Amino acid sequence: MKRTLVRFRNSGFRNFIRRHEKYLPVLFFIGGFIFDSFTLGRIDRLYDIVVLCLHMASLTITVYLYNIIHDAKWENSFLKRYEEYFPLAIQFFFGGLTSAYVIYFSRSVSLSKTASFFVILVALLLANEFLKRRISNKYLQFSVYFFLNFTFFTFMIPVFIKQMNTLTFIISGVVSLLSTLVLINIIYSVSATTRKEIHFSKMMGLVVFIYALINVFYFLKLIPPVPLALDSGIVAHNVRLENNNYLVSYETDEWYIFWRKHRLEYIRRPDENVYAFSTIFAPTDIQKSIFHRWKWRNNHTGDWEIVEDIGFDITGGRDGGYRGYTYKSNVAPGTWKVEVITEEELVLGVIDFEVIISSSLQPKKIVEEIF
Repeated sequence: MKRTLVRFRNSGFRNFIRRHEKYLPVLFFIGGFIFDSFTLGRIDRLYDIVVLCLHMASLTITVYLYNIIHDAKWENSFLKRYEEYFPLAIQFFFGGLTSAYVIYFSRSVSLSKTASFFVILVALLLANEFLKRRISNKYLQFSVYFFLNFTFFTFMIPVFIKQMNTLTFIISGVVSLLSTLVLINIIYSVSATTRKEIHFSKMMGLVVFIYALINVFYFLKLIPPVPLALDSGIVAHNVRLENNNYLVSYETDEWYIFWRKHRLEYIRRPDENVYAFSTIFAPTDIQKSIFHRWKWRNNHTGDWEIVEDIGFDITGGRDGGYRGYTYKSNVAPGTWKVEVITEEELVLGVIDFEVIISSSLQPKKIVEEIF
């Protein structure tokens, strides 16, 4: 065993790690992102649950080991020999978790005002310098850990308890806060080097501040209602049900407009209904009331006026998302949007369009898609 360890310490791989240690953290971070991009699909799938739980558990263990390994009592231990790999592991799990959240959040067709929370995730994914000296900053390390931990529980607890509401979000936040504070307290208690590097009250205050800030985001309706996600949102000329399939007729945009299915300019005949069709992903067995909030922009005041909220209930579990639509017959010309919201008025996504009423103009690229 001893000879094996000696050979490993002198191996080409270990020498490669040492020569390129400045750049390897970013590669491990990107590796975690690529791994999740190719393997993750839906949050309630067993594989996804296992991967995310392993990521979170492994990150917790690695953070603990990384913060205690510099103490003198670990100097001649087995773990001490591999301490240079801990930052790489932390970066990999940071990348894996952050990319998973970005993947799940980005499923919404339009993030609208909830984009602020999504931007934080993307910034966390892209803007970090991923160097050891950054990871060694324990204030930054524990702050990122708590943010990822909070997001982890807001995904997982609704999946496990089959409920998704404000109380579930509060429970998720409290669980993540307590688990993070317990981890920090344990590390602070057993690690002399950690006690030298951070002020305990300052660290706790920072975590509580982040906790409060995320809750402010939630109650200002700036966070999408995860794990629900708007898979598609279309303004359509017709929606009909045949053989348990929805046939949706809508006008497509130019080929290079890849982020939206429908054309923004909706040409409407005076007697035509306007349809809003949406498919919403929800984990298996979650039941939820969803509303299409039809809003019209008043050009005289510049304000968005709520015209009508039309609701329907969804049940989770379908791969292609729960399908639902609403329509209106009395639609004035101008700029419209249909907000797809929960009963707590959290925004899943927004369907934007402009109504042009004309008897002579004809829609150009009408297609019929099966959902």
